[in-house]
Amino acid sequence: MDLEVNWSPEATEDLESIAEYIARDSEFYARAVVTEILSVSRNIGEFPLIGRIVPEIGDERIRERFIYSYRLVYRVEPEPILIVAVIHGKRLLENISERFDGGT
Repeated sequence: MDLEVNWSPEATEDLESIAEYIARDSEFYARAVVTEILSVSRNIGEFPLIGRIVPEIGDERIRERFIYSYRLVYRVEPEPILIVAVIHGKRLLENISERFDGGT
C-alpha cells in the first residue's frame, strides 16, 4: 500500500511554527526536527496503520506518530491520507479538534 499523503494548511503552519520556535535556540536542531517529521510523514503512505489510534479521539481513522516530543496526527482515508496537525506532545488535542470535523 503506497497512498498519497497531503498536508493540511494548518499542519503546514504547525510545522513552520515549530521550526521557528526551535531555531531561536538552534538552527541545527530545528532542521533536524523538521527533517525527521517530513521523513516520517513520507512513510505514512506506505504503512498508514502503523501509527497508534489517537486515544483522545478513539476513531481508528485518526492516528498519530511520535517524532521527538511532537505528535504527527493524520487521518487515514482511502486516498489521500491527510496530515492534520503537528503538535507538542503536551498540547491538548481539544484545542485542534475542529480540524477533524471534515472527515469524522
